Amino acid sequence: MQLARRSKPIDGATVIITGGARGIGAKTAELFSQHGANVWLGDVDADIAEQTARNIPRCRSARLDVTQRESWDEFVGHVRKESGRVDILVNNAGVMPLGAFESEAESTTDLILDVNVRGVLNGMRAVIPAMVTHGGGHVVNVASMAGMIPVPGMVTYNASKFAAVGASLAARTEYAGTGVTVCAVLPSAVRTELSSGVQLGGGMPTVDPEDVAQAILKTLRTKAARTSVPEWVAPGWALVDALVPEFVQRVARSLIDDRRALTALDPVGRSAYLDRIERQSKEHAAESDSELNA
Repeated sequence: MQLARRSKPIDGATVIITGGARGIGAKTAELFSQHGANVWLGDVDADIAEQTARNIPRCRSARLDVTQRESWDEFVGHVRKESGRVDILVNNAGVMPLGAFESEAESTTDLILDVNVRGVLNGMRAVIPAMVTHGGGHVVNVASMAGMIPVPGMVTYNASKFAAVGASLAARTEYAGTGVTVCAVLPSAVRTELSSGVQLGGGMPTVDPEDVAQAILKTLRTKAARTSVPEWVAPGWALVDALVPEFVQRVARSLIDDRRALTALDPVGRSAYLDRIERQSKEHAAESDSELNA
């Protein structure tokens, strides 16, 4: 990969990346490390995050459940003790179960909303106040083009990513003038475990996790409120949504089979990810019940 010249704001900075064990998070950690950052990976799968961190210079890891404020406090406290102030937060952790809305288990709904929305809010709340005190900081919330484009088979996921985009824009406005910048990155379909078993391509823009990592890094320079990956997708969709009648959009959607998340999932190819999501859903439900009964 051709790397840009080392950027002074990144060199020596302390960076937290959630969902850092795999996929976009791991590739972002590699890229920031190559630019001289001290990187911390936070992930609920602490053993996988530790293995990932071992292979990246200046990278460490610790367990982080983004849905829990206490877990955030413990994680950020550990980072500050070991590495000092937090300069950059990449809120990347996310889950993407797919399928018919009416058959979605309530535990799955809770997991999607708590990881994809509450996790973003918890992360910003955990680091932004200190960033304001220090007079600067940068937050990147990894949302999705599903935060702008509704897709059949992704009702709750769409809701969570629309919320993540909205939270990013609202926080960006609220903290304007403090030195803290909040940006949202909106990837289209990404070739990671989240999209396993899904027919990619066929009119659906598809990118690699390295592409998303580069977009995250780029926000340090552009400070753009929203960056889609590829870059043309968000402005292109905004234009279509504003000018193209809904019935024409439906015809175009049918031509690219936008219902593939309902009709063409490969259960075998997606089984490993579904098993992990099922485990996380059960663990998350058990933790929630424990808190209610405490």
